[in-house]
Amino acid sequence: MAGILAGVGAFTFFYAKGASYLLDDPQACVNCHIMREQYDSWSHSSHKAVASCNGCHVPHDFIGKYATKLENGYAHSRAFTFQDFKEPIEMRPVSRNIVLNNCLDCHKTMVSPITALHTGSQDTLDCITCHRSVGHAAK
Repeated sequence: MAGILAGVGAFTFFYAKGASYLLDDPQACVNCHIMREQYDSWSHSSHKAVASCNGCHVPHDFIGKYATKLENGYAHSRAFTFQDFKEPIEMRPVSRNIVLNNCLDCHKTMVSPITALHTGSQDTLDCITCHRSVGHAAK
């Protein structure tokens, strides 16, 4: 039984191009057809020259990056297997926080005066609300 389970798991990993998700190639994000629209919009955005999917959507530290990839891989494969995801696809709150932290990290010199205003404040600094189409070009 363990051999069958291992065989099915290995086949699924191979068929789904699982190893490609360990790299930083944006093409891996379109292994799943539902991400085509996001990939196409990113390829026309201002960020294409400076950030791949991983640059915005996973933490920049080694452990955080691969822990997030592992968790997202599980969540995405479960959602696509059971077809219980929203359309149009939406970021989960944890993913949104990662993107927001990466915005602030990459643009810290530009936004430090703004973030200083929010230090100790109840207001949440949320770049994504106003700059929603920056990483993915507006339609």
